[in-house]
Amino acid sequence: MKKYLKTLFILFAIFICNSCSQNSKSIAQPNNEFFVANWNVENLFDTVDDPKKNDEWFLPESEINWNEEKLNTKMKNLAKVINYMNNGNGPDILGFEEVENKFVMEILVDKYLDNSKYKIAHSESPDGRGIDNALIYNSEKFDLQNSESIKIKFDEKKSSRDILHTTLKLKMTEELIHVFVNHWPSRREGLKETEKFRIDAAETLIEVINEIKVENENSNIIVIGDFNDLPSNHSISKVIGAVKVNCNENNSENFLYNLAYNRFQKGEGSYKFRDHWNMLDQIIISKGFFDFKNSEYNCDSFEIINPEFIIEKEGKYKGDPFPTYGGKKYLGGYSDHFPVGAKFFVKK
Repeated sequence: MKKYLKTLFILFAIFICNSCSQNSKSIAQPNNEFFVANWNVENLFDTVDDPKKNDEWFLPESEINWNEEKLNTKMKNLAKVINYMNNGNGPDILGFEEVENKFVMEILVDKYLDNSKYKIAHSESPDGRGIDNALIYNSEKFDLQNSESIKIKFDEKKSSRDILHTTLKLKMTEELIHVFVNHWPSRREGLKETEKFRIDAAETLIEVINEIKVENENSNIIVIGDFNDLPSNHSISKVIGAVKVNCNENNSENFLYNLAYNRFQKGEGSYKFRDHWNMLDQIIISKGFFDFKNSEYNCDSFEIINPEFIIEKEGKYKGDPFPTYGGKKYLGGYSDHFPVGAKFFVKK
């Protein structure tokens, strides 16, 4: 009898311990906070051939054998990271780059995330590789007022991802928040050779932002994405004029502030190229989040989201983001980018 009771006690203790462990994974988010994040999820393609897109590489019969099993693993991995964000509460706004279509977003939300909470906004783009920008938002906190695709005005013939512009209404205060999801042209053909295309993207973006600014100098604007440029590059620092935040000063002299700048200056980054960290993924906000009215940026809360489980553990790429593929070799990882995030709070 004593042996039985001892065993029962041990089992009960294990149960309690496991319950405590599970509960400690998340910290309840205050009602007056919201969390904004961005993630280039690295080629989130379905397994169906789309004749309108160059998706032949991501099909079961392709050389890399992209099939349902691998897609499911990818989805589970993405969901694990998304649910990890914001102290285990998940983001309230999350921008995506490199998704093939709205269909894969629906699979992710309906099957792997909480579809009663998250809703989708998506932009179908003319990109040559068939990848788009998308966004999910917490419908318990936000209402979608408008969603539009903004085509980049290139000086020469070129196709790229459209900028996704969504207007969300924060239910708590009924204030509008403009969110722009960007994936600017890559550096694949060379940094100098492609710089003009990212400047075209920046000029297209700031034109729309200025229209909003004219209507309301204190508009709440959040610009997120994979810019394929650094915070110090001309397209971001000069064309759109995003400067670094100083939490000890009044951030009202400029219109746009780059939350990633301070981490960038410390040598940190979201993407690694040839042993160098690059801060390609950024969050830029308008001065409306520093006016001490309603929604405010929680200063110094910008973070690179890199939990241990999405980091390469050994070998040549130790410490890098753990990707889905290494060349043609299937690795079963997450993405070649780390996500980034930041906290905001509501004064009301």
